[in-house]
Amino acid sequence: MTGRRRMMVCMSRLWQSGSVLAARLGKRVLSCSRVGLSVQHYSTKAAPHIPGMEYQDAVCTLNTLQTNASALDEVRRVRNHPELQLQAMKGFLERAGLTVKELDHLNIIHVTGTKGKGSTCAFTEQILRSYGFRTGFYSSPHLVEVRERIRINGQPIGKDLFTKYFWQVYGRLDETKEANDGTMPAYFRFLTILAFHVFLQEKVDLAVIEVGIGGAYDCTNVIRRPWVCGISSLGIDHTQILGDTLEKIAWQKGGIFKPGVPAFTVKQPEEAMSVLRSRAKEIQCPLWVCPDFEQYQANCGPLSLGLAGQHQRANATLALQLSHTWLQRRCLPGLANTEWPGRNQTIKHGEVTYFLDGAHTMRSMQACVDWFRETAAEHERNSCGPVARILLFNATGERDCAAMLKLLMPCHFDFAVFCPNITETITSCNADQLNFNVSVEHMLTRCLDNERSWRLHNSTGDTGSNPLLIEDSLSLAPDKKADTLVFPCILSALHWITQGRDPVLADPSKKVFPLKPSVNAKAAPLCNAAQIHILITGSLHLVGGALKHLVPQSA
Repeated sequence: MTGRRRMMVCMSRLWQSGSVLAARLGKRVLSCSRVGLSVQHYSTKAAPHIPGMEYQDAVCTLNTLQTNASALDEVRRVRNHPELQLQAMKGFLERAGLTVKELDHLNIIHVTGTKGKGSTCAFTEQILRSYGFRTGFYSSPHLVEVRERIRINGQPIGKDLFTKYFWQVYGRLDETKEANDGTMPAYFRFLTILAFHVFLQEKVDLAVIEVGIGGAYDCTNVIRRPWVCGISSLGIDHTQILGDTLEKIAWQKGGIFKPGVPAFTVKQPEEAMSVLRSRAKEIQCPLWVCPDFEQYQANCGPLSLGLAGQHQRANATLALQLSHTWLQRRCLPGLANTEWPGRNQTIKHGEVTYFLDGAHTMRSMQACVDWFRETAAEHERNSCGPVARILLFNATGERDCAAMLKLLMPCHFDFAVFCPNITETITSCNADQLNFNVSVEHMLTRCLDNERSWRLHNSTGDTGSNPLLIEDSLSLAPDKKADTLVFPCILSALHWITQGRDPVLADPSKKVFPLKPSVNAKAAPLCNAAQIHILITGSLHLVGGALKHLVPQSA
């Protein structure tokens, strides 16, 4: 079939579909008017697919809006009032049953530029899709089929979906045409509205939106609240619309900036960069320049790109910053609000701060050490005097306690305190924490072994151990040294460590056996410290027993 013959067939199908559409829409308008409904407020969300309107009919109908030459002429005519373009876009959105407010829920990444904006969007979409997010991606132009412009999870939407959503949007616009001076959106505007509708209906987690031309007055800039914006490499293009200098073009591109929304750009010529900085300051948008691609490789090792060419490195570094920022802004609020007691948990009671982590493997203990050293250092920087560091440790089962204790040595504790996972010895214990699989004697012996390991790591040469530090208790070994102590329960250990400085532990019902005077005398460094920092680790049962006393409501 010749090209001319194909065109005639296509136009014939279009005329046929157009009359069928008009007839069907006319019936629906009539039925709506009979019951007093306003057609203009008919939402696309409820609009059904019109039977018989297939994919090729949709494409042919879409092509009637393809008035690029006249559209460009119109843009040139209204250059003195370009804001009218965005006003018109909002009107078309409302006629299609959408609102600008609804677009706020799309979690948009908005990208413009002269060269590389499409590649930047492709990199960004791929990165975020690899994290498991359901992505929407709107770009232009298409190579083979128009539905390539609207993608879900990296794939062009299917013909059935395109057809369904096309007629929903086109139907709403067509049935409101007469009340709006017979106007319909031009080709790109229509596809932009269609993309927004598709992404909302398909409930994507985020939408990567590529600007068509420019930025400030591009129809995609109807977006009010993107999560992050990006500007790829700038150059001279579309001069009749955007201006004939790099400064004028940069001004247009910077028009996608929004107040308080982070924005990134690759390195630009100074005349363009100066304008972008000025635009960002005027709009009150934080703007950053992406690092060179080589800096990522210096930190992460060699990186390979799926798109060939040295110029793709700039696009890749912009995509990395956009996706990283989106992940931070999208995920960190949830991460920051996540609570999981006993795991890297900090509790502050006046002058006493507890750091609780139920680490009980070598790997988790190393992570605990890294966390404690960083977090405790932050607290100590705000201290107005000396800080005493105390380790409260116990481990259960067949774990290598000596190896875990060795990992804890760099924390530089003033005291290492050991006790079994027994919450208290006088009052009845919490039944949830009773363990009948291990005898009390075995638990106490394990504590004494842990104390001995700690002393060996300190290279004291002392292989002896301290007795349980309770008045009139059985002395298991001579009293040797004050830097390690063993207690019979968690409550007695916490009482000695805090020295009455934790109001939560001051409950008179929480009684403990009296300690030897010599043991109380060893607490002088604790009494003289401005603050006491306690790391409780080695066992989730130990941490749970401590939380029973530190957070009474948890019991």
